Amino acid sequence: MLALRLTLESFRFAWQALKSNLLRTVLSLLGVTVGIFAIIAVFTVVDSLETNIRQSMDFLGEKVIYVAKWPWKFEKDFPWWKYFNRPVPTVREFQALQRTLSTNNNGIAIFAAVGGNTFKAGSNSMTGCALQGVSYDFRKVSNVSIAEGRYFTNQEIEAARNVAIIGADIAANVFPDGSALGQEFKSRGRKFVVIGVLEKEGKNFLGNSGNDANCLIPFGMFTKMFALNTGSSMTGVTPTIAVKGRDDDPGLLDLEYEMQGRLRTIRGLKPRQEDNFALNRPEMMADAISSLFSVIGVAGAVIGSFAMLVGGFGIANIMFVSVKERTNIIGIQKSLGAKNYFILFQFLFEAIFLCLIGGATGILLVFLITLIPQEALPMSLTAGNIVLGLTVSVVIGVLAGIIPAVLASNLDPVIAIRSK
Repeated sequence: MLALRLTLESFRFAWQALKSNLLRTVLSLLGVTVGIFAIIAVFTVVDSLETNIRQSMDFLGEKVIYVAKWPWKFEKDFPWWKYFNRPVPTVREFQALQRTLSTNNNGIAIFAAVGGNTFKAGSNSMTGCALQGVSYDFRKVSNVSIAEGRYFTNQEIEAARNVAIIGADIAANVFPDGSALGQEFKSRGRKFVVIGVLEKEGKNFLGNSGNDANCLIPFGMFTKMFALNTGSSMTGVTPTIAVKGRDDDPGLLDLEYEMQGRLRTIRGLKPRQEDNFALNRPEMMADAISSLFSVIGVAGAVIGSFAMLVGGFGIANIMFVSVKERTNIIGIQKSLGAKNYFILFQFLFEAIFLCLIGGATGILLVFLITLIPQEALPMSLTAGNIVLGLTVSVVIGVLAGIIPAVLASNLDPVIAIRSK
């Protein structure tokens, strides 16, 4: 009850003091408003950037290990020519991994893609489309969301049939008058029958349309249309092998060690020879992105802290003035039995209350900015950033108000009453 009474009394005194000097109050809290706005705006933009980039990389999947020639993260002082001379993944290696890998995975797939294709059906056509050949387990290693129709059957993949799953933009442009399911289109001199339409994704942060302009076909049919890079001729399309890990394999360490051993055996590497392949995971890019945005966030927070510093000095100044103006009232309160901690809490609460108003105003300005439609970079104010802004406001209020509050609580009541 005592704490509640102190809080209510302090709130009443703080409100009366702030209301009686409205112009001074507004000018003083501007510094806190600008500081909180700068810090929270930076964190909001950084969080939105990171979220949008991660969403743009969703096609890489989760808990997936990719077999490739080049690593996504280069080792320090590693000669580039060693990477250049590495062989590329092949269909033979994919088939060998299918046979030899244990049950420590949820699927293995091989795929390759070629862009710049034209799809035509009757008088309708669309250019700049991608043809992607995939194996049956591709939907396990990558996000394949089908809005209409179905996925490939294993028989269609094995027989390399001329069936296709097309993106939403392809369906809308090539088959504008009705459903694309069961319809035929032609590309590179071959006819394909549509068995599925992918869900529309729209353009992502990187400016790509995702799967909207992509067409999936069986990998065998793809190899009939395009030559694969075997590593010897260094021409053709380079395929990628991907293996989906299990949820009960933390960090996919077991799967990575097994894949490393199998690939070394398949490629005939001796025990002392280095790996001539890379095992890449989306976490590598995610960690690099997180590190980059952490640095940007810290830099933004440092810049915003200067504004907060100015705001803190402004709050401290108004509190010293407030103590000076209310010295006589403090003396009267003490003569009537008010304790030192009541006076201290009263002025400290006033400083915190002032900073909270400024901080809340800064957060509100950030929230209003997030309401502006942004196709390139949709922004959202998270609960974590709101809590951070209010917490920083409270801390600034305590630091700015503690010294004036202590001075006010230690005033001699007789001297304070005599002051004018």
